[in-house]
Amino acid sequence: MSRWELPRGDEGSAIIEFIGVSLVLLVPLVYLVLVLGKIEAATFAVEGAAREAARVYVRSDSADEGSRAAVASVGIALQDQGFTDDPAGALTVVCSEDPCLTPGGDVEADVEISVPLPFVPGFVRDAVPLAVPVSATRSAPVDEYRAGG
Repeated sequence: MSRWELPRGDEGSAIIEFIGVSLVLLVPLVYLVLVLGKIEAATFAVEGAAREAARVYVRSDSADEGSRAAVASVGIALQDQGFTDDPAGALTVVCSEDPCLTPGGDVEADVEISVPLPFVPGFVRDAVPLAVPVSATRSAPVDEYRAGG
């Protein structure tokens, strides 16, 4: 072997190593971005749902009408971010006064959903709970000058 010849046997191994290391690093990074994006969407959904549920409840003429309007607003807010959770099951309304729409009272709306981790098979979900709970609570005052509810 002359001094101008390169040793044989390692040609192309740098490309293979680069591809292997890239896959090992990029796949978890992409999965992390997907999970964080889904959790952020859930956060936006529950924050908006809780805020609007409390608002529409205190603007309603009766507690029954307020409950229906609050559930509908939660459904819209969740669907807007791509979640198909049951809005009636995700919403909890708590009133500071009895009856609920007593002038000067407060209405608190709590919305909680569970965000499943993406690309996890169903049989794994059955064995280990792989979901992140996301919740938000908002309060709205009942107008002091409204007619008794």
